[in-house]
Amino acid sequence: MEMTDEAFESAVHDALASLPERFLKVLDNIVITVAEEADDRQLREHPVNGSEELLGLYEGIPLPRRSWGYAGALPDVITIFKGPHLRICRTQLQLIKQIRSTVLHEIGHYFGFDDAYLHAHGY
Repeated sequence: MEMTDEAFESAVHDALASLPERFLKVLDNIVITVAEEADDRQLREHPVNGSEELLGLYEGIPLPRRSWGYAGALPDVITIFKGPHLRICRTQLQLIKQIRSTVLHEIGHYFGFDDAYLHAHGY
């Protein structure tokens, strides 16, 4: 599977733009970025099992855990990894759907949902 960096970034942007306005309005102090692969630190801190791939990563303080002491904090970061997406998808349609699912999954972490909840709801 192949996709240019520009097309991949566009698919991430489209997935984000598909969020309902009520969710977009409360995204605060967060950066969404794309990387080819997770770096050593990310893989060490967020290991995957066997043949699984780390498709995306939320690093920050989820919205429900923010308190008065959160002011002035560096932005939370969501990183969507291109290489793993290309490795697990066989068609362009599957790739676009997976990118959207990954973006929504990581935004779910921003809203305070854990992996079990997100997986149970198809993300």
